[in-house]
Amino acid sequence: MSNPSKPVYLKLRDLIAAAIIDGRYAEGKMLPSVRALAAEQGANPLTVAKAYQQFQSDGLVAVQRGVGMYVVAGAADRLRRSERQSFVEEEWPLIRERIDRLGLDAEDLLAPA
Repeated sequence: MSNPSKPVYLKLRDLIAAAIIDGRYAEGKMLPSVRALAAEQGANPLTVAKAYQQFQSDGLVAVQRGVGMYVVAGAADRLRRSERQSFVEEEWPLIRERIDRLGLDAEDLLAPA
C-alpha cells in the first residue's frame, strides 16, 4: 500500500528495506552511495542520508569510514520479521476490513485475474 502522505525518507527506507530483504543489497555488501541512490531515486541527498542513518541506528548497516555503508549479517532476517509484524498489525486489519466490506471471500481473492 502506497501512502502519499508518508515522508520521502520513510518511502526510501521502505525501498531500501525491500532491497535488503530481496537480496539486491546483500549482507556484507556495500549500499549505493548517498549521491548514487539520490540520483537514481530523484531524491535529495540529505533525505537519502536520513534514511541511511535510520538503518545505521537500527544496527542494520555499518559504516566503514572512507569506504561506505555495508549491510550487516542478519539484517535481512531482522527486517523480514519486522516487516511481517508491521504488516500483520497495521496493514492486514485494514485489508481484512475492506475485504469484508466488499463481501469478498477466499475464492474471489485466489481466482486468476
